[in-house]
Amino acid sequence: MAGHEFFEPADRKRPVADPTAADPLAAEETRPTCDPAFQHGVVVGFDGSTSSERALAYAIGMAHRSRAGLIIVHVANRLPTTVWAGCEPPVFVDVPDHRTEVLGLELACADYLSEVPWILVERGGDICHELEEVGREYEADAIVVGSTHGLVGRMFGSVAGRLAKRAKRPVVVIP
Repeated sequence: MAGHEFFEPADRKRPVADPTAADPLAAEETRPTCDPAFQHGVVVGFDGSTSSERALAYAIGMAHRSRAGLIIVHVANRLPTTVWAGCEPPVFVDVPDHRTEVLGLELACADYLSEVPWILVERGGDICHELEEVGREYEADAIVVGSTHGLVGRMFGSVAGRLAKRAKRPVVVIP
């Protein structure tokens, strides 16, 4: 078991490019450098649900077979707040999500993760965007997600369906 780490959600404290810098592109958004052991690994979305547990099991096997690291991603909740001052767009508020800490402790105690190196990454925002972003940062070989069988998924589109349409890397959807 390699352990886990927590990153700040992607939408917090973004650095501003220095207009006096010689190369403004070099001052782009900085993220913690990715551990090289997890480059070209397998990204899996995990929230503790039954479908995400099945996706995690598949991703563990996939990472083990390819001798790659496993990047487990938990996307924290964001709730829209209504803006009453005219026609301004809604504002999203990060809700403290202690579920990531609980999931991290559960995963750290899990025997089934002992065969692959893994990390836990916490993000805040749109699930599809954040999974694809983590996949890009780690140059992941694939993103694994569980399917949604609920009414909300049918009405608004499932995470798996939306991710499969927009991802720039293979997406494996586990039923």
